[in-house]
Amino acid sequence: MRSRPTTKRALLVPLVLLAVSSVLAACSSTGGSSSSGGSSSAGSLKTGLKVFVIPKNLGNPYFTLADSVKTSGALAALKKLGETGSETSGTAATPASQIPAIQAAITKGANALIVSATDASALCPTLKAAMQKGITVVTYDSDAPACRDLFINQASTPAIGTSEVDLLAKQLHDAGDIGIVSAAASATNQNAWIKYMKQELTKFPKMHLVSTVYGNDDPTTATQVTQGLLQQHPTIKGIISPTTVGVLAAAQVLDTPKYRGKVALTGLGTPGSLKKYVEDGTIKSFELWNPANLGYLAAYAAVNVASKKITNAQGQSFSAGKLGKYTVGAGHSVLLGPPLVFTKSNINNFNWGF
Repeated sequence: MRSRPTTKRALLVPLVLLAVSSVLAACSSTGGSSSSGGSSSAGSLKTGLKVFVIPKNLGNPYFTLADSVKTSGALAALKKLGETGSETSGTAATPASQIPAIQAAITKGANALIVSATDASALCPTLKAAMQKGITVVTYDSDAPACRDLFINQASTPAIGTSEVDLLAKQLHDAGDIGIVSAAASATNQNAWIKYMKQELTKFPKMHLVSTVYGNDDPTTATQVTQGLLQQHPTIKGIISPTTVGVLAAAQVLDTPKYRGKVALTGLGTPGSLKKYVEDGTIKSFELWNPANLGYLAAYAAVNVASKKITNAQGQSFSAGKLGKYTVGAGHSVLLGPPLVFTKSNINNFNWGF
């Protein structure tokens, strides 16, 4: 889903730093949490809060990793904190599918919502209604800036966009037509990253973005739009896919004698899902943060906000358990840390992912 490091060197920080030491930001709801949570003394966290984790869609392996108890994601953190945590959403990564889940959580007496926004504009009326009821709203992975208390940013938005272009430029020797396989056209995070990709491309005048297509975080759709991109633009030499669903679909399309080694691919993916394609040469390098850490951090932040232990003032700090201490930054956001670049030389060192 996270000022940011802007150098390539920063992106090579080991994963252990991503997990245990980033200076992050957190802020609290102006309305606080509803009074149904367990009592707490001044400065302590409430227990028994009802916290609903609402990813873009259920069944998406990225959010399964970010949210579940098994992977030490958001629900694991909530359990450790003594809260009642539930994951809910629609099956499609669309506001029409996600909004009913948010509304249902409000009706069920939520104290806090942890939401990855499919469409900030579409979700805002519902999220604002939640905040007016005193429900803490924390976004993670994909933001809704006008209607939340705090955003848990996976990595610096400029750094993600610029670094993906830099990774591809290195493979293409700074020249060639390229395409982007994104998620939904309305996704806040995707659009922000693509904005910085386009800015970074101005540094490479011989690289040309010929098209951006949208797979909607659906494997079948992502496969189809990747195939269409290659058919409509046979001169393409490289693809960037800033979505774990999209990059896996693109890798499967490119993993053939026709394209392998001839069309470069990079993006945001997990080591578990892309290891095969790195080893056979379909992908030379890609990057990502640890989604489970992102969810874990979001849960701690939401409980701290709902407990009124922190405010939205820049400089406020809180503990996120095993991840360490984080501090409120500009824009009421928390930065998890720089992503890690995966290559053939290091991918076997990581067993998380799907």
